[in-house]
Amino acid sequence: MPTGRLDDALRRRVADVDRRGTAKRHEPAVIGLVPATGDRGPRYLLDGEGDRAFLRMNSNGYLGLARHPRVVAAEEAGAARYGTGPGAVRFISGTYGVHRDLEARLAAFHGREAAVVFSSAYAAVLGTFAALVTPTTAVVSDELNHSCIINGIRLAQPSVKHVYRHLALGDLAEGLAAAEGGDGVLVATDGVFSMRGDHAPLAEIAALVDAADDRFADGAVLLVDDSHGVGALGPTGRGTEELTGARADVLVATLGKALGVNGGYVAGSAALADHLREAAPTYVYSNPITPAEAAAALAAVDVLDSDDGRALLAHLRDVTGRFRAGLAQLGFETLPGEHPVVPLVVRDTARTNALVAHLRRHGVLATGLAYPVVPRGDDEIRFQLSADHTTADVDEVLAALAAFQTDT
Repeated sequence: MPTGRLDDALRRRVADVDRRGTAKRHEPAVIGLVPATGDRGPRYLLDGEGDRAFLRMNSNGYLGLARHPRVVAAEEAGAARYGTGPGAVRFISGTYGVHRDLEARLAAFHGREAAVVFSSAYAAVLGTFAALVTPTTAVVSDELNHSCIINGIRLAQPSVKHVYRHLALGDLAEGLAAAEGGDGVLVATDGVFSMRGDHAPLAEIAALVDAADDRFADGAVLLVDDSHGVGALGPTGRGTEELTGARADVLVATLGKALGVNGGYVAGSAALADHLREAAPTYVYSNPITPAEAAAALAAVDVLDSDDGRALLAHLRDVTGRFRAGLAQLGFETLPGEHPVVPLVVRDTARTNALVAHLRRHGVLATGLAYPVVPRGDDEIRFQLSADHTTADVDEVLAALAAFQTDT
C-alpha cells in the first residue's frame, strides 16, 4: 500500500518541530574517545568534527563506570563465555546464571528480598504498572514524573488518576483521599527528577502512604523510580532512599546511568518479584539484557559497593559543588540540590539554543531542553557532572559560560 500521504503528513509534523526549535533527532555521533590526561578528563570525538575533541556535560554516566577496567573486563569475559545475545525471552529458552547472580546482588545491595532485571528501566516501569494496576486500583503521581511513569499510568488505565503538583504533599494527601473506595492505591514518584536534579521528600511521602494503607483492601503502595539517584546520591550510592532515610515498597532503578551498562530492575519483596515474572509484559515477552551486560552490571555494582566506589562518589560531590557554586557566582539561574544534574534555567528556547551552540564552539557538549520535555517557560540546559570530570574541566565550562555572558 502506498504511504505517500502518510509521509507528507509526517514531514509536516517534523517541519513544525523544526520551526519551534525543539528538534531532538539531530544526534551527534561519537566515533572515538581521547583518554584522560594531566588535569583533563576524557574527551570525545564526533563524526564530522575531525580530530577536535569535546568535553561531555550531557551524560548520565555519573561515575564513569562504562570505562572502568573491571566493568569492561567483565563484559568481555561474559561475551566470550556466553556469546553476544540472550537468544529469547527467559521463560522460553531459560535464563543465565549471571542474570540470577545480578538479581541477587541488586536485592542485597538495596536490602530487599528479591530483584528482577528488565531490558531497561523504562520497560521496568511500564511492566510494573501493567502488573500491579487493576481496574479497581487508583494511582497518585507527581506532575513532573518521568515519561515512563506517565506512559505506564496511561497504559495501565487505573480507576482513578490524581496528578499532584510537584512535591506538594498536601495535594498528594488529597489524591490519597480521592482514591478511597478503590481496592488499592499506588503512589508513584521519581526519586530524583531528571530535568531538575531535585529529589522527592521520600520520608514525608512514605509517611502519608503508610497512614493511608489501612483504608484500602489491597493497601497503599509507594513506587519510586530512582534511576538517577542510585549511584549518584548518598554516601554509598544507594540513592534517594539513603539520602532521605526512607524506603519504597517498589524500587525501580537502572543499570544504564551511574552503573554504566544497560538495563533496568525492580527491587522489592519476593512476592512482588514472583508476580512480575508472571504478569509484567515487558519482562515476560521481551528479551533480557545480554549475559555479557549482566556480568558487566554485576561488576559495576561491586565497584560501587567498595572503597573505590565511595571515592568516586566523594569526587562527584566535589565537582558538582564546584560547578553549582560557579554558576551562582556568574549570576545564572539554577535550582538548589545535591544531585549532579545541574539545570541552568534560561526560560527562552532561542536563547537556550544559542547557548548550546556557543558551548559547542568552545568544545563543550551540553543539551538544551524545551517544551514538551520540560514545562513551557522552563527552557534549560541540563548539565550533568561525572566522576570523570576534573576541577579543570569544571572551570573550562564555567569560563565558556562567562564568555557567553560577555558576548551577549
